[in-house]
Amino acid sequence: MIPPQEASARRREIEDKLKQEEETLSFIRDSLEKSDQLTKNMVSILSSFESRLMKLENSIIPVHKQTENLQRLQENVEKTLSCLDHVISYYHVASDTEKIIREGPTGRLEEYLGSMAKIQKAVEYFQDNSPDSPELNKVKLLFERGKESLESEFRSLMTRHSKVVSPVLILDLISGDDDLEAQEDVALEHLPESVLQDVIRISRWLVEYGRNQDFMNVYYQIRSSQLDRSIKGLKEHFHKSSSSSGVPYSPAIPNKRKDTPTKKPVKRPGTIRKAQNLLKQYSQHGLDGKKGGSNLIPLEGRDDMLDVETDAYIHCVSAFVKLAQSEYQLLADIIPEHHQKKTFDSLIQDALDGLMLEGENIVSAARKAVVRHDFSTVLTVFPILRHLKQTKPEFDQVLQGTAASTKNKLPGLITSMETIGAKALEDFADNIKNDPDKEYNMPKDGTVHELTSNAILFLQQLLDFQETAGAMLASQETSSSATSYSSEFSKRLLSTYICKVLGNLQLNLLSKSKVYEDPALSAIFLHNNYNYILKSLEKSELIQLVAVTQKTAERSYREHIEQQVQTYQRSWLKVTDYIAEKNLPVFQPGVKLRDKERQIIKERFKGFNDGLEELCKIQKAWAIPDMEQRDRIRQAQKTIVKETYGAFLQKFGSVPFTKNPEKYIKYGVEQVGDMIDRLFDTSA
Repeated sequence: MIPPQEASARRREIEDKLKQEEETLSFIRDSLEKSDQLTKNMVSILSSFESRLMKLENSIIPVHKQTENLQRLQENVEKTLSCLDHVISYYHVASDTEKIIREGPTGRLEEYLGSMAKIQKAVEYFQDNSPDSPELNKVKLLFERGKESLESEFRSLMTRHSKVVSPVLILDLISGDDDLEAQEDVALEHLPESVLQDVIRISRWLVEYGRNQDFMNVYYQIRSSQLDRSIKGLKEHFHKSSSSSGVPYSPAIPNKRKDTPTKKPVKRPGTIRKAQNLLKQYSQHGLDGKKGGSNLIPLEGRDDMLDVETDAYIHCVSAFVKLAQSEYQLLADIIPEHHQKKTFDSLIQDALDGLMLEGENIVSAARKAVVRHDFSTVLTVFPILRHLKQTKPEFDQVLQGTAASTKNKLPGLITSMETIGAKALEDFADNIKNDPDKEYNMPKDGTVHELTSNAILFLQQLLDFQETAGAMLASQETSSSATSYSSEFSKRLLSTYICKVLGNLQLNLLSKSKVYEDPALSAIFLHNNYNYILKSLEKSELIQLVAVTQKTAERSYREHIEQQVQTYQRSWLKVTDYIAEKNLPVFQPGVKLRDKERQIIKERFKGFNDGLEELCKIQKAWAIPDMEQRDRIRQAQKTIVKETYGAFLQKFGSVPFTKNPEKYIKYGVEQVGDMIDRLFDTSA
């Protein structure tokens, strides 16, 4: 059993805990009551707030809706007023812009185009909304008048500011290809920059809004005229310059050139003058021929005007390419892209047709020259044809996109020139072969025949135009273009042709030599001509060209020359045979000569003296222009005659075959040599 004290203490402990729990429970109950009271108060407040919000919403929403309706009405009113203002403005466009349109766009293009834009919008408005309105007709008329004024302004700007390009500037432009520094300095300003911008603006407006292409015709007509006049002006410049100084110069632009005050002379193409200079060089070396014999018109008598015409045409061709390139650059800024090629085609026609017509005239003149055997005139075709073929890539690039008929003009001219050139070459070779043997035209002194000098001069000209002449010959080989041939093939054709001409010349000279009754003069004639041919070949590149197909040509000519020298030397046999040892009488020294022996010696002296005098008199009038050959032939003949005569004189000079020895022994050995030294010298 639990003791009473412990039980009492435990009971008190339990009672204390129970009391504490009751107090806690009482506190919780009070807290819950307070919380419930607060909750009720909050719910009451929220209910009151919700009620008030509902009342406020019911009051505001109608007001908002009314305000929104009022705003919409206000916007509609504003839009209506704006539309009315916009519509009313169209009715005022005509009156607002009429003065500007009437005064025109000159000096006020920007303002003018702005007015045209207003008129255009008015036209569009009335067409869409009031097609029957009288205002539509009014703005339409105003628009058309404005468009006409713009077209007129376009024409006026192009006419007033399009200037002919001066010949000096064109020559600077052409020569700029060879001078990079000069090329930077040369620039073509067809229109001032401000004018160009106005023209571009008008052009774009007419295309986009004016629906008009007539201005393109105006453009190409004006620019075509300037292009044609520029090229013709260059040609006239050549004629004037040639009449004064002989060579047209291209001065520099004064305010742009940095170093030199004047430009170099324009490079002139190879012409016949080079061959004439070669002839002068050969003349100084004693190789020139004398006039006589040929029905070919002499090259050295050629009119210098042909050179001027040739140079002028060549430079006009180059000028056309450069100016056409410049024209296309200008056109590309002004004319719409899809109209550029057609407009450019029309623009260049007059200038291009002029060049082609002049080229055909050159071909026609060359054709007539061939008929009358004036091959010097035909040679003008060669530098022109060479230049046309060299320029053709640039031509093709410039004409890219033009009509086929335009593109084919230059190839057609090239073909015509190649055909007449080939015809001239063939006829020249035939003429060399068939040149008649006219006795009265043969050089009396046996010097170089004019046929030979003309033939060589002509062939020397071909050196400057090897590719051109080779292409001419190749063009006759087949119907295909000569450009399909390699340069080596053309070179072989030209070599073959030159060998043919030389062969024909040799045959003709052989035939002509038979006109001479004296075989020795005939030999001198052939010697002079063969020597002239050989020296001419050696002094130029002809010998290398001949060697392409005939390796032994040089050796062959030397053999022919030596053969003619030997033939000539045989003419002296009738002199030396009189005193040759084989024809002399045999006698014993110290034994008195018989009458017959004395007579034979007299005849030998007399025959030698007469023959020597006769040959020296005749051959003194003959000519060997080549000093080296002349001295060689004299020396060889002098050696033979002096040795033979010296031996004869030594043997019989002291023999008493006559009472008058001075009658028969007329010349000493040195005198005979001096007489031979005066052969081929008409001034001696």
